[in-house]
Amino acid sequence: MPVYSISNTKIAITVNSFGAELISLKSNSTELFWQADKTVWPRHAPILFPIVGKLKENKFKYNNAEYNLSQHGFARDKEFALVEQSENVLEFELTASEETLEIYPFHFSLRIRYELSDATLAVKYLVFNPDKTDLLFSIGAHPGFNCKRLEGETLNDFYLEFKSNNHLTIEKLKDGLLSGETSIIKLDSGKLQLSTELFENDALVFKNTQIEEIKLCSTKSKQQIKLNCKNWPYFGIWSKKGSDAFVCLEPWYGITDSVGYNGNFDLKEGVIRLQPYQSSEYIFSVQIT
Repeated sequence: MPVYSISNTKIAITVNSFGAELISLKSNSTELFWQADKTVWPRHAPILFPIVGKLKENKFKYNNAEYNLSQHGFARDKEFALVEQSENVLEFELTASEETLEIYPFHFSLRIRYELSDATLAVKYLVFNPDKTDLLFSIGAHPGFNCKRLEGETLNDFYLEFKSNNHLTIEKLKDGLLSGETSIIKLDSGKLQLSTELFENDALVFKNTQIEEIKLCSTKSKQQIKLNCKNWPYFGIWSKKGSDAFVCLEPWYGITDSVGYNGNFDLKEGVIRLQPYQSSEYIFSVQIT
């Protein structure tokens, strides 16, 4: 599984062709990405496709047939082909195969493009429908950020900064599915202090394009990470229960199933319908400030 690296004077990245997964993001030699400790969480920044989150009973129905898909879909566990490499760009592609068609009955091309510009990494997901029938899918990002950059630093030293000054609305989960209930999380001048206790009941899930910009800041270090995801309708914030080593900031075009979902993929919340021979793109960026 080849890995590829590009850099400029401000930042450097490394991407594994397996999953087209970003496995390192460095600024001034400081590793900003979670390094996939297998005893805690064995991934760095998996790509969520063709679903985001869980399916109820890990199943969906389409055209009178039933299919099984595990959480977040299969793209994160597939080898991508490198299609472009230059001084500031890495781009990878995954296409449908006999293996994917058995569990997901759609032809597709999924391209992942990483591009450096100064201290910013732009990430583009490009989905193309090569078939004569509609392509149904969801897609999302799952980057994990290192919270132990300095000696003695932990998740509890970090806070998130939002454009909203008052509060955000969280979708409550039940066994990884949307329960239909919500709660309010209050912000202190637009800030939310991180802690291990915050993730005792799984991820914080947000609907309705509440988060289009978010900053990850530490009380111990000056370096800040700003994630921009304008127009992404859903967002997740997660860390492994009991871990104080990392936090994931996740823009999504799609969301986990609800407890009352009937399994019909056509009616799945957050699913995107792409017409024949059309393409769509989804862009977010990570800026080091």
